[in-house]
Amino acid sequence: MSGEILGETAMTMAEVQEHLKLIKKRDGELNFRANKTEENLNAIVEIKYIDAIKLKKELTELEIPRLKDVHMSKIVDILPKTVDELKMVLQGYTITVNNDNLKKILEVVQGYTA
Repeated sequence: MSGEILGETAMTMAEVQEHLKLIKKRDGELNFRANKTEENLNAIVEIKYIDAIKLKKELTELEIPRLKDVHMSKIVDILPKTVDELKMVLQGYTITVNNDNLKKILEVVQGYTA
């Protein structure tokens, strides 16, 4: 393969961590960059892979207008605890979410925070 990009998908950090584990199992070891990435992810990821998948699915089921996969992945990565934190996560994108939907998102996220 010649380094061709086949597709682009938003992934949570927990999903990246899981994919690195599978690559490590398949190849026996990771290259330098992948090792560094794995170290960083091990230090900062706060949610298990299975829980990240479930949370992303629950956020999708809320069917909030204009909330895309990339936004949901970022919410899963950050796990905001307040409306203000959630607003900060989303302010990096050109998206507006009303307060009722913000509260719905937080209710779902709070089920996964410690």
